[in-house]
Amino acid sequence: MKGGSGKNGPDGKKPIRIAFNMSWIYLLLVLGIVWMFFNQGGANPQKIEWDEVKAIAEAGDIKDIVFIRNDFEGRVTIRPDRLEKYADKFGGTVPAKSPHFIFLVSGSFNAEEMFGQLNDSLPSDERFKVIIENDSKVWKSLLDWLLFPVLLILMYFFLFRSMNRNMGGGAGGPGGIFSVGKSTGKLAEKNSIQVTFKDVAGLYGAKDEIMEIVDFLKNPKKYTSLGGKIPKGALLVGPPGTGKTLLAKAVAGEANVPFFSISGSDFVEMFVGVGASRVRDLFRQAKEKAPCIVFIDEIDAVGRARSKNGGFSSNDERENTLNQLLTEMDGFGSDSGVIILAATNRADILDKALLRAGRFDRQIHVDLPDLKERQEIFAVHLRNLKLAGDFDVEFLAKHTPGFSGADIANVCNEAALTAARHDKTEIDRQDFLDAVDRIIGGLERKNKIITPSEKKSIAHHEAGHATVSWLLPNANPLFKVTIVPRGQALGAAWYLPEERQLVTRDQMIDEMCALIGGRVAEEIVNGQPSTGALNDLERLTKTAYSMVTYYGMSDKIGTLSFYDSTGSRAYDLNRPYSEKTAELIDREVKDLVASIHDRTEAILRDNMDGFLQLAALLLEKEVIFADDLERIFGPRKGAEVKPDPEETAL
Repeated sequence: MKGGSGKNGPDGKKPIRIAFNMSWIYLLLVLGIVWMFFNQGGANPQKIEWDEVKAIAEAGDIKDIVFIRNDFEGRVTIRPDRLEKYADKFGGTVPAKSPHFIFLVSGSFNAEEMFGQLNDSLPSDERFKVIIENDSKVWKSLLDWLLFPVLLILMYFFLFRSMNRNMGGGAGGPGGIFSVGKSTGKLAEKNSIQVTFKDVAGLYGAKDEIMEIVDFLKNPKKYTSLGGKIPKGALLVGPPGTGKTLLAKAVAGEANVPFFSISGSDFVEMFVGVGASRVRDLFRQAKEKAPCIVFIDEIDAVGRARSKNGGFSSNDERENTLNQLLTEMDGFGSDSGVIILAATNRADILDKALLRAGRFDRQIHVDLPDLKERQEIFAVHLRNLKLAGDFDVEFLAKHTPGFSGADIANVCNEAALTAARHDKTEIDRQDFLDAVDRIIGGLERKNKIITPSEKKSIAHHEAGHATVSWLLPNANPLFKVTIVPRGQALGAAWYLPEERQLVTRDQMIDEMCALIGGRVAEEIVNGQPSTGALNDLERLTKTAYSMVTYYGMSDKIGTLSFYDSTGSRAYDLNRPYSEKTAELIDREVKDLVASIHDRTEAILRDNMDGFLQLAALLLEKEVIFADDLERIFGPRKGAEVKPDPEETAL
C-alpha cells in the first residue's frame, strides 16, 4: 500500500472535489434569458374598456380592482365562481391566475369617486374591493435596461474566451478578440524537432540544395567572412505529397533552431487588416528568436499574382496581406539569421515580386521520386509492418513509378488493411499489388450487373488495347489486363511505362495507337463503337492537339508552339493565332487521328487470330498478365520494361 502524499484527508481517503466547468455559466445565462422572456408574472389578462368594467361590476362578478395611479391602469379580478361566464374571452379556458382583465383610463379619471359611485349602486353582497396604489418601477427598470445587456456581454465574453482557448490562441490568442491581429503560427523551440535528414528518404537533389541553408544557420561566418550574404528565403516547389513540409522540418531539426510554421490561408481573414497585422507579428517574433526558420505552407493562398485576382476589387484583403509580406521580407538584413521557407504546388501563379532575388533567392524543386528513391521511401514506411520473408522491395518500387511519398505511405497502409481483411498474419506481395490496384483504379465491384453482350464487348475492347500495345515497340509495356469493374471503369489495361525524360514523335504515335486500340477493336467486332472509349478519346485528343500546337510536330503548322507557360493568357480572350490557322490546326489534328485509326485497324486485322484468342482468354479468366500475351504473340519487341502502373479505363 502506498504512503500518503499529503493530499488525502485524515481518514486516508481523497476529498471529493467538484471541478468548476464553464458550461455552468452558459447554462445560467440561458436560464436567465428564458426567465426574462417567459416569467413575466404568469398571468395573461385581457384588455377591456371602462364601460365593460361597469357592466361586469353591475353583474356582481368582480372580486377586487387594483388601480395603479401613476400608470392609469386598473387590474380586475373576477370572482372564482363566476369565471365560467367569461371563458369565451380567454379562448375557452379559464385562467388560473389573476388579474383577469385590465383597463386603461385617462389622467382625468377620478378613481375614488368613480369606484365609490359604482360600489354604491351595487347590493352589499356584490360590492368589490378597491385597492389604489402607486407602482414602484425601480426593479422593473433594472431588469428591462440592465439585465439583458449584461447577460449578452457576459455570454459574448465567455464564448470568445472559450473559442480562443480551444483554438490555441486562434483569432487573437491569449488576448481574446482584441488580439485578433496576432500571428497564429506554431513555434517549435530548438531541440524539440526530432525530424532530420535521416527521416527523409530520397529527394537527393532537393536535400543537397537545402543542406546549404542548414550550413548557413550553423556557420554563418563561413560565408559572411568572404563577403557573401545568407539567402533570405527558399521556395520548395513540387507536386503534392512529395515531402516539402517534411523537408522543411528536417532543416529545422538539423540546424537545431526555432521553427515557426504557418499556412498561407491563416493570414487571410474576413476582417480588414488582420492578415497584414499577422504578418507583422510573425516577423517580429521571428526576429526575437533569430536565428530561426519561418515555414509558410501553401503560400499560393496569399501569394497569388495580383494581376490574377479573380475578384472585382483590385485592393482586397489578400493583396494587402501580400504587400505586407513583401515589405517584411525586404526589411530583413543579411545578418538577421531568419530564413523563410515556403512550399507550393503552383509556383507559376505566384506573384513575380515574391519570386525575385532578395526575397526567395532560390527555388528548390522537389520532384516525384525515381526508382532508387522509391525503394528508400518504401524502406521507411515498411519499418513497422509485418512482412512475409520473401518480400521484395525492389519489385514493389518498380510497380509504383509516378507515386509520391504520400502515395507510397498510402500503399503501405492499404496493404496492411488488405492483409488484415483476409485474416493474414503477414503482408505479402499480393497485398501490395491489390493495394496499388485499389488506389489507382478504385474498389473492385464484382457484383455490378453487366449483361453477357456488354461483357463480351468489354473483353474485346481491353484485348484491343493489349494487342496493339504489345505489337508496337514504342508503346508502354503491358502489365495486366482485367475486365473486373473498378471504380467507374468497367475494365482496365495496366501498363508499366518507361520513366522517360523526353518523348519522341514515334513514341507518342505508338502510345496513341494503343489508346485507340479498344475503340477500333469494338468497330471491327461489333460493327459500331460504344460509349466505353470516352476516357481513351479524351486523352487521344489532348495528345494530338499537344503535338500540333505545343510541340511543333506538324509539317503544315511548322515549328511553332502556342503553349503559355506563364498562365497569363488565361485572361486573354484573343487566341495567339488567326482563324485560318485555327482551321488548319483542326484539320491537322483530324488527319493525325485518322492516320492513327487506320494504322491501328491494320494492326488488329493483321493479327486477328491472336486478338480473338486473347479476348476469349480474358472472358474466361477475367484477369490476364503479360505472360499470357507472350504465349499468344511471342516475345515483345521494344524497350526494356520499367514499370509505372497507369490505367486505360473504359
